[in-house]
Amino acid sequence: MKNLKKKIYICVGLLAVGLGIIGAFLPVMPTVPFLLVALFCFERSSKKYHDMILNNKYFGKVLRDYYEGKGLTTSVKIKAILFLSCGIGFSFYKVQHLHLRIVLAVIWLFPIFWVILTSFRAEKGSYVSTFLPKAFTFSNYEKLFNDTTILNFPQMFMNTLFIAVCSCILSAFYVLAVSYCLSRIKFKLRKPYMNMAMVLGLFPGFMSMIAVYFILKAMGLTEGNLIKLALILCYSGGAGLGFQIAKGFFDTIPAAIDEAALLDGCTRWQIFYKITLPLSKPIIVYTVLTSFMGPWLDFIFARVICRANSAQYTIAIGLWKMLEKEYIDSWYTSFAAGAVLISIPIALLFLFMQKYYVDGLSGAVKG
Repeated sequence: MKNLKKKIYICVGLLAVGLGIIGAFLPVMPTVPFLLVALFCFERSSKKYHDMILNNKYFGKVLRDYYEGKGLTTSVKIKAILFLSCGIGFSFYKVQHLHLRIVLAVIWLFPIFWVILTSFRAEKGSYVSTFLPKAFTFSNYEKLFNDTTILNFPQMFMNTLFIAVCSCILSAFYVLAVSYCLSRIKFKLRKPYMNMAMVLGLFPGFMSMIAVYFILKAMGLTEGNLIKLALILCYSGGAGLGFQIAKGFFDTIPAAIDEAALLDGCTRWQIFYKITLPLSKPIIVYTVLTSFMGPWLDFIFARVICRANSAQYTIAIGLWKMLEKEYIDSWYTSFAAGAVLISIPIALLFLFMQKYYVDGLSGAVKG
């Protein structure tokens, strides 16, 4: 039985290595998480394969840092960000011809430009004979807020805002608290929890939506205003599993600061609240923004839980309803207007908080 268990671990480990190698070349698949799964399996089955991965000259150092609790170093994070930025501009660099570069830019920007134009189009309906509107109007935006008999956009907006803000506060607290504990406190189930979270992170959240719905239904949270509470629980309940980036940031804060505070009589909570958080403004802003965007843009969980309760619809459901057969002719241009409106807050947040995003992903505490 013991030998069979080892063989299963080896097979799963080898499969994870193969998927990790594919992920190194395929943008839609991760690499490091699969390699961590392989390490987890080989640690329990084959010392030879385990040491082979840890000592690999390409990715061994990153995996060793993770296992030693160091997280990703600042230099690795900066290199990752630079690599992604270079990847975006690589096509422009390779395409020497100016006109081809312009074509690429047009292809990337065309959907945004088209949605904005459609939001101001005076002609109704989803199909028109010209690309550019023949006439422009603000009536599509006005209709979103004035015509509430069929699709109540203002109510959907407030529902989404309430759910997103509440989920954001809870999720940010969970992520920061869990990340701090995993970064600073050594306890028995620390590594198993990190491995479990990493494995669960390989699967999309919507795989569990049917089970989640029936659990919430059994608790009586799928009717009336309790739907908002159900959605908040869905969005914030598993937030603690997304600790990797925040933990990596906390790992860069010198542990000597905590030790000195403990000698002065501070509790762990006082260290976290009065010392660590003030030093972690970039990662706090990053965590808050990412925690807000999830509920703000989500459609799948909201659709499954809200069902036919139109009074609890979020913006995503409302925009989707506008494209249904009975509404598309009269609401199509208003759909484009709604898409523009909900993108403005996110775009502004990214523009004004871009510095904190970069610092949160690559920063360390100076001093």
